[in-house]
Amino acid sequence: MEQTEQHIISVENMKRVTATKIENVVSFSPAQLVLAFSGGRIVITGSDMKITAFSGQSGQFSAIGTISGVRYASKGASIRQRLFK
Repeated sequence: MEQTEQHIISVENMKRVTATKIENVVSFSPAQLVLAFSGGRIVITGSDMKITAFSGQSGQFSAIGTISGVRYASKGASIRQRLFK
């Protein structure tokens, strides 16, 4: 299994999300944030979300809004992505 750098994700009262070791913001909309880290991607869903801070150098990230879910996506392409190139 591949080693990934440790990171922290914190959701505070479903209103604020913070994360460390974030490399890039892949995509953003008020309903979904996709963040890249060394182990793949983090998908944050919700509503009225706004990025309040991001530093590519330090990897610190924060956003506010109504947070309804956080999930990890693997680094490799999904089966659907590979089939429908």
